[in-house]
Amino acid sequence: MNDIKRKHNGNIEELAERILTSRNAVIFTGAGMSTESGLSDFRSKDGIWNVEDPMELATASAMRGNYDKFHAFYAARFEQMGDAVPNAGHRIVADLESRGLARCVITQNIDGLHSEAGSKNVYELHGSVGAVRCMECGKSSTRRDFIDRKPCAVCGGKLRPGVVLFGENLPVDVLQASFDASEASDVFIVLGSSLQVSPANQMPGAAKRNGAYVAICNRDITIMDSLADYRTSEGIGDFMTKLEALLD
Repeated sequence: MNDIKRKHNGNIEELAERILTSRNAVIFTGAGMSTESGLSDFRSKDGIWNVEDPMELATASAMRGNYDKFHAFYAARFEQMGDAVPNAGHRIVADLESRGLARCVITQNIDGLHSEAGSKNVYELHGSVGAVRCMECGKSSTRRDFIDRKPCAVCGGKLRPGVVLFGENLPVDVLQASFDASEASDVFIVLGSSLQVSPANQMPGAAKRNGAYVAICNRDITIMDSLADYRTSEGIGDFMTKLEALLD
C-alpha cells in the first residue's frame, strides 16, 4: 500500500519511451478525464453518487417508473455537458492518436469530448449524450429535444438518453472491440477512472496479462494500482502535458 499512496510510482520517462516504441498503445478514460472541463465525476468523495442514489435516477426501472425525476437528472447533466469543452488532456490524447502513438481511446464517459477534441477511434462503453432515442419505437432524436422534453416525432413516445443505465448491458460490439484492443495493447494508460465498474475494470488486467506496460493517472487510489508500472495522482492535464513534452 505504501507505493499506492505515493504521488508517483514508476518513471514517466520510461512510460514515454514505451509509448514511442509501442505499436498498440491504448488509452482508457473515466469521469476524472472530464473534471477539468467542469463536469462532475461519480465515485470520488465529492462525486455525484455520493450525493444522489443511482438506483433512483439511473436505472431502466427509474426511467419507466419515475420519468419526471429521471428526466430532470439527465436533462441537467446534458445541459452541463453542452457547455463543456475539451480540456488539455482531451486535446493531447487526440494528438497522440493523430501522431500514431495511440491506437484508440476506450472511454466510460458519455460526454463526447474525446471526439470533439479530434479523437477518431473512440469506443464509448456507456453510450453517448448525443444518441437520444424514443423509449417506444427507437426512433433517433436530439439531445435538445430530450432536454426540452419533446415527444417522439414519430409515435409521440417519451425520449431517453442513448446511454447505458444501471442494469442494462453494455453494447456487445463496443465491449468486444475494447477487450480486443486491451489484450493487443503493449502500453495501456488509464486516465481518471476509479476502475470500480465491471467489466470495464478488467481491461487493465487483460492488458497486463498480455505483457502491456500499464500506467494509471487517477487522483484516488484504485484496486488496480498494485499492477501499475507507473502510477500518479496528479491532475490529468498536468500529467499529459509533461508526458507530451517527453514525446516530442
